Amino acid sequence: MSRVILVAGAAGPAGQAVVRRFEELGDTVIGVDRTGADGCLPVDLLDEQAVRDLAERIGEEHGRVDGIVHLVGGWRGSKTFAETSLADWDLLHDLLVRTLQHVSLAFEPLLRASEDGRFVIVSAKAAQKPTQGNAAYATAKAAAEAWTLAFADALKGTASAATILVVMALVNDAMRAASPERPFKGYTDVATLAQAVSDLWDRRPEEVNGQRIDLTAS
Repeated sequence: MSRVILVAGAAGPAGQAVVRRFEELGDTVIGVDRTGADGCLPVDLLDEQAVRDLAERIGEEHGRVDGIVHLVGGWRGSKTFAETSLADWDLLHDLLVRTLQHVSLAFEPLLRASEDGRFVIVSAKAAQKPTQGNAAYATAKAAAEAWTLAFADALKGTASAATILVVMALVNDAMRAASPERPFKGYTDVATLAQAVSDLWDRRPEEVNGQRIDLTAS
């Protein structure tokens, strides 16, 4: 049976790779992005009611969601800790944490209705080892991880799971073409990320629920 997969932040390079992967597998993919680019549904994930309306619409059409891949991201940094901008923190909190909260809360009932559901976020090494120049980013990523782990706890005993995939940074073909001299050492290709996401269904929910899976060695 075809799975119903929601990809939040689907217009970006990582989102496009994930969408392609699940479409290749024959799944029903619903891509969401604030801009509405590349055929995505135009939904502002910072608008709580808009997200709840989206969940209601998908529930009426499909009755469940088998996968939610949350790829809304962003980065801001500074040269030193003292130069950290709290305006950057406000932006990153909204992008990395608030959108995650809205999506997970609105879609939890639909994910619970799945016979084999997965909720996935992509985090960064910085969340576990922050440096002075990325204090705001690392803190937002750590908060997103904590929220996802709390969601995982709520999913214990169900057929669904919430998982964190960890990267140092992501790379795609356009980045390589723009900087052919860069080795991008330690970066995870977006195609590798997409494969890792789909591979989560090859393991039982209890094996991946609440787990941080490191992709940096890939």
